[in-house]
Amino acid sequence: MKAYEIQAREGLDALVRVERRAAPLGPYDVRVRVRAVSLNARDLGVVRGAPGRKAPIVPCSDGAGEVIAVGERVTRVALGDRVAAAFFPTWGGGEFLEAHHASALGGAQDGMLAEEVVLGEGAWVKVPDHLSFEQAATLPCAGVTAYNALFETGNLRPGDTVLAQGTGGVSLFVLQLAKAAGARVVLTSKSEAKRARATALGADHVLDYRANPAWGEAAKAWTGGRGIDLAVEVGGPGTFDQSAAALRVGGSMSLVGVITGVKGEISTMALIGKALRVGGIYVGSVAMFEALNRALSATRIEPVVDQVFSFGEARAAYERLASGEHFGKVVIQIA
Repeated sequence: MKAYEIQAREGLDALVRVERRAAPLGPYDVRVRVRAVSLNARDLGVVRGAPGRKAPIVPCSDGAGEVIAVGERVTRVALGDRVAAAFFPTWGGGEFLEAHHASALGGAQDGMLAEEVVLGEGAWVKVPDHLSFEQAATLPCAGVTAYNALFETGNLRPGDTVLAQGTGGVSLFVLQLAKAAGARVVLTSKSEAKRARATALGADHVLDYRANPAWGEAAKAWTGGRGIDLAVEVGGPGTFDQSAAALRVGGSMSLVGVITGVKGEISTMALIGKALRVGGIYVGSVAMFEALNRALSATRIEPVVDQVFSFGEARAAYERLASGEHFGKVVIQIA
């Protein structure tokens, strides 16, 4: 089968197209013909860390396709089912355990950027009927992360106000899901065109963070001075303090990403003075994925796909993501 590997090379030269032997099928395994894969910021991080890699790995956690073979003891899915794999195949539900790190697709073990993928039946989740494979491929990381940030960890309620940062995959899922749940959404972006598109998607208020560096206070002011109920923080240390400034006393922050870095100074006094609650989000479980899909089916939400590339254009897809010009998810189609 055709696949891509991340090999120990510099830059995007690390992304190498290869031929691989299809994995064997065990009694509890499911073989899926992958139809589409979507990219996350994490995938760029895997490429940047490629020079130190000891062994090649198939990249990408997020993909969707159809079941083409099942082991003799499989009961969870059937031939022809449209499915996507969970980011953490071993995290069925309950609390996140340290052991689940070893199962992360596209990082700790081979991921989805291949024509076929074999995983245990517990890893696969049926996707909503109204979504294309390209749309369904956006769900396992960005969609589940947003769902967890809002409803599992964030405890979002109708009437709450949510802060979303930028127009990447997670933030647009936050916007769509929060609006469907009866919340108001404030979204930040430096791009006038992207702010206009976010407004068309339902954002109640948009802020240019480059023109207004104190955008946290501006977001709070828009609420009449009360403050934001829940901030979904994707930037990390470079934006953390502004999110804290935006939040109300007793507000919550779902810490999702580290786009601005993994270390840096933050104002711990803001956390104490406002009695803020901060929850770390590392995608989510299979159970959360299934709950997300029920919500998508009920609301008919369609994920925002920025651009679709062919399998042979995988490098161009990575370049598109790295440019920061995308609005929503970058997808690779596998014919």
